[in-house]
Amino acid sequence: MTGTELTPEQQRYAALDARLVHAARGLRLLNMVSWPASLQQPFLDAWNAGKKINPVVDYPPHDFSDARRELEAIAGEAEPGHPVGDYLIESAHSWSLAADLLEHLGTARVSEVSLQLFGRPDEPLPGNGPSTLEAARHFIGIASELDRELLSPAESVPISATALALQLQNDLDDFFEGRIITVELDPQLIAKAAAAATRIRLRTSATFSDYDRAQLFQHEALVHSLTALNGREQPVLKSLELSSPRVTATQEGLATFAEQITGSTDIQRMKRVSLRIEAVALALAGADFVQVFQYFLDAGQDQQESFASAQRVFRGVPTSGGLAFTKDTVYLRGLVAVHTFFRWSLRQDRLPLCRLLFAGKMTLQDVQRFQPLFADGTLAPPRWLPRWVTRANGLAGMLAFSLFANRIRLDQITDHFDLADF
Repeated sequence: MTGTELTPEQQRYAALDARLVHAARGLRLLNMVSWPASLQQPFLDAWNAGKKINPVVDYPPHDFSDARRELEAIAGEAEPGHPVGDYLIESAHSWSLAADLLEHLGTARVSEVSLQLFGRPDEPLPGNGPSTLEAARHFIGIASELDRELLSPAESVPISATALALQLQNDLDDFFEGRIITVELDPQLIAKAAAAATRIRLRTSATFSDYDRAQLFQHEALVHSLTALNGREQPVLKSLELSSPRVTATQEGLATFAEQITGSTDIQRMKRVSLRIEAVALALAGADFVQVFQYFLDAGQDQQESFASAQRVFRGVPTSGGLAFTKDTVYLRGLVAVHTFFRWSLRQDRLPLCRLLFAGKMTLQDVQRFQPLFADGTLAPPRWLPRWVTRANGLAGMLAFSLFANRIRLDQITDHFDLADF
């Protein structure tokens, strides 16, 4: 839009969207399903004393009936077939499922809703490829075969949370040319890190690697936080700031893709992501918390990391087995989908679509149907973009090579790699 005035149609969209934001504000899904940090040490003390006891998590009751009614009303008033109408209907449905899940914390219903929101490990990847679980096992196998002695000394030097906070804060201040995102230490955090629009928290007791610093910068800050900040800038759809469950696969896929294309990821990172997918499959198949915890130990994680990994699988559900919080299945599925979307955009000469993905938290389908709304000013382009996205020539070069390299069949190459064959 060239001015500040909204058209009547845009005002109607903005009003419906404002109602959606208000209804969804209290549905802090990941925060509400997370375990308190106080559960970790008693479990580990018991474990080391030879007592293998599943943790019991007490979740407070929630009643989101008012929010669910409002979300249903918003979906009913939105216009199907219109880009904004479809977005509002799908978002309202997603938030309604989140409300349903949060009202049933500690029960099997959480696992049922989680499967609807995030899918399951045995679903095929985009393009009818192998399943997410098969892809996870592929990365686990490769990581297990590689010799850790290949790591350079710099890659194995531990960095304290305090030191990383200072380094990451400097990185962020340089990027935003000021203090937009604050890095904080949090002794109560079970995960090593967590990100919001203007704050990144690091667990005080955690140690990190140089790869962790790059991953946190590219993944958490320049995707999760940055898309939330750009969503706040939207003149009509302010809900693009929010982490609706329906955008999780694209968000995590985009964030993981950012790690890869900037050289910030490593095979151990891919292994950690893949182990979580395997663990979700184990839990759905009947494994309880103790068995999943043992699985992570056997995979080489220490006790603290194994507990943190296992609790991700059992967020919101009983720890007795057969149930899981399946959010971790979206990482590889989202990565494949986003990588495919970037390659498709290049082939279709629509690479600018990839930049628009950063204008807020949206799905791959959203960014395509929103294209006319960016053109007419209903939606604003992203205020901030990661540097790798702004360098169109470099991005196009990498994607073009990827498109070509995929035509080479490794299974047609003999075990003996002879340059004379090429």
